[in-house]
Amino acid sequence: MDRFSIIIESQQQLEALIKEIGFLPFFKNGIEGFSIEEMTPPELLFGDDFENGPWQWKGPIIANWESAYGKFFQKKAGYVSLEWLPDFMNWRRSQLPLKKETADARHIHEVLVGNESMLSKQLKVASGFTLSRKRSKFNPEDPASPIVNKRNGMAFDALIAGLQMGTHVCIADFEYLVSKKGETYGWGVARYCTPEAMYPDLFPIRDRVEGRTPKQSRKRIIDHLQGLFPDVEIKKIEKLI
Repeated sequence: MDRFSIIIESQQQLEALIKEIGFLPFFKNGIEGFSIEEMTPPELLFGDDFENGPWQWKGPIIANWESAYGKFFQKKAGYVSLEWLPDFMNWRRSQLPLKKETADARHIHEVLVGNESMLSKQLKVASGFTLSRKRSKFNPEDPASPIVNKRNGMAFDALIAGLQMGTHVCIADFEYLVSKKGETYGWGVARYCTPEAMYPDLFPIRDRVEGRTPKQSRKRIIDHLQGLFPDVEIKKIEKLI
């Protein structure tokens, strides 16, 4: 079966594909055709009237406890099945350890650990970041010299994406705004969590990967994907993983 020719039309089909492949980016990447975006009809990708499509299925799929979701692939979103998550964490955490993250990133992680899970806006504020994405703010004492705002919303977004790439943070759910009529609307706000809090049965990782080293986990993942997609250049698989 040519997996790249699949057309995703239902949540059940998408979940089955994630389980079969183990890794599935949401958006286009270096491997042509290997993304939900490319496998889904354009009119369905973000849902009919933003109500039914892969973008809306993210929360329900996460809630089924068979896959993790986050910005795992080149700082873009995607799924990793729970079967493959221990090996994925074993490799990624060896390359992007928490101790080598910036002080601000480690602070965000500490705040999240202390609260178990938090909505994006809550985590930003609690970590001392502003909701504004502006890198400078008005200086009342010297209007001609704006104050540098290192802890802006854009900086937070980059740091939380980095923590997800290191598999130190994942997304637990998406929560939507509710209208006066009781109807949900909007794109959904991410609720962040750590894999330790979300999937405690996967820890300690060393036990779940049967003692494999990070490099052995990496090889296992690459061998798996090469077996599924033998025509894809190994360099492209390595770059994605």
